[in-house]
Amino acid sequence: MTGSDYQEAADYILSKINGIPETGIVLGSGLGALTDRMEDATVIPYREIPHFMTPTATGHRGNLIYGTIGGKRTLAMQGRFHYYEGYTMRQVTFPVRVMKLAGVKRLLVSNAAGGINRTFRTGDLMIIRDHVNMLPNPLVGENDSAFGTRFPDMTRAYDREYIRCMEEIAASHHIPLKKGVYVGLTGPSFETPAEYAFYGSAGGDAIGMSTVPEVIVARHAGIRVFGMSVITNEGYRFADDFVNDGEDVVRAAGQAADRMGVLFTELITRIG
Repeated sequence: MTGSDYQEAADYILSKINGIPETGIVLGSGLGALTDRMEDATVIPYREIPHFMTPTATGHRGNLIYGTIGGKRTLAMQGRFHYYEGYTMRQVTFPVRVMKLAGVKRLLVSNAAGGINRTFRTGDLMIIRDHVNMLPNPLVGENDSAFGTRFPDMTRAYDREYIRCMEEIAASHHIPLKKGVYVGLTGPSFETPAEYAFYGSAGGDAIGMSTVPEVIVARHAGIRVFGMSVITNEGYRFADDFVNDGEDVVRAAGQAADRMGVLFTELITRIG
C-alpha cells in the first residue's frame, strides 16, 4: 500500500458522500446491524472502493456506511478484514488510514470475543481498557511519517475520557458493563483450553482475532480510540460436550447489538 492508494480510496469515498465524517466505527462479527441507527445513510460496497479488500468472515457484510448518528457525521464499516483471511497487516488496517484522510478524528471499534475472565458471561459487554498484541505489528516496515512517528506511544491506546463517558452513559441506561484487557491472536482456529488459561493468567479478560492492529494504526495516526467487546462465549467453561462455533459467535453478538447501539449512539452524540 502506498500513500497514493490511501488518498485515492479516501477521495473516492468523499466523492460519494455529502460532508466530512469525524467519527469512524469498525463493526465486528454480527454487529453490522448498528448501522440501522444511522440517518440519511449512503451505502458504499467495499468492492467499489479503490484498493479495498473484501471480507470473507461470517457476519461481515462488506459495506461502508456514511450517515448521521445523533446528528454527527459518521463513517461505519460493516465488517472488517482479518490477518487470518490471508491479508497483510497493511491491508487489514488500510481502512483506518483511509478514514484518517477522509477526516475521521475518533474511532469506535467493536468485536465479538471469548470470555477468559471467570466473572464474565455470554452476552456481557466489555469496555476495552488495554490490549495484549499477539498479532504481527502493522507498523513493521518503513514508517509513513505522513501518518505518524516511528515509535508511537501506546500507554493510553484506549481513550480514558471516552471510557469515563461510556461508563456514565451505561449507568444512566442501567446497562451493566465489564472492563478489561483484550488479547488479539491470529486465528483462525479457536483457542484451546490451555491457551484460554494461559492468556487469562497473563492478565487477559477477553480474546479474539481482530481489533488490535486497527487500534495501533489509529493511534499512530493520532486518532482517539474507544473499544468494546461482546462476550460471545465463556472460554474458561469447558464441559465435555462444549465446542466453539462461529455461527454461535455471530448469533450471540447479534443479540447484544441493540444494547451496544444505544451506548455507541449516545457516546458519539457526546464526543462528536
